[in-house]
Amino acid sequence: MSPASTANPSSPAGAPGERGAAVGRRIGIGLMYSLWRPRVLGAWRVPVTGPVILAVNHTHALDGPMLMGTAPRPVHFLIKKEAFVGPLDPFLRGIGQLKVDREVADRAAVTRALDVLAGGGVLGIFPEGTRGEGDFAALRAGLAYFAVRSGAPVVPVAVLGSAERRSRLISAVPPLRGRVDVVFGEPFDAGDGSGRRTRRALDEATTRIQRRLTDHLAGARKLTGR
Repeated sequence: MSPASTANPSSPAGAPGERGAAVGRRIGIGLMYSLWRPRVLGAWRVPVTGPVILAVNHTHALDGPMLMGTAPRPVHFLIKKEAFVGPLDPFLRGIGQLKVDREVADRAAVTRALDVLAGGGVLGIFPEGTRGEGDFAALRAGLAYFAVRSGAPVVPVAVLGSAERRSRLISAVPPLRGRVDVVFGEPFDAGDGSGRRTRRALDEATTRIQRRLTDHLAGARKLTGR
């Protein structure tokens, strides 16, 4: 599927640059397709323009780069601050990724993420907060907040196969040239249409999101046989 550029000249001042994220996408495409064999299903479901939130399950450190290289649009991921060390710090910033402190209410990261959406960009989130079983069993409230606050549709994404086996050469990654499936689901609105952003409204949105993500993951596993 050919990528659609969504650069927006009216993006808010200080918003992460779409150009940097586009560069990151090209790097991701080169690395992911040269080292593994991604099979991308349903990428056409991602809206071609406008703000979008990609909600991705998370079982392996490869999941973020894999999505950056397979999504049909450049993605700005919220990434834990611990990853921004040494030369990775300017690199990740340069390709439009967002540093977040998961231990506190990181207002700066929240603002940058909302700026991405206000500028019509794509925000990538691991709603489980950290790597785990990747089954969407426990979601943090951040995804619901961004979705309700921005009004952006949520697209569930299942990355399958990244943690099934390890390479004999590099144990930290899947077998080289192994298949990894990336399955995009139908976009949906997380809010109830009222525009409310109360604690109760966010809790209800989180429950609604979790149900949709879990259903998508089950469907993706059935579709791919994984």
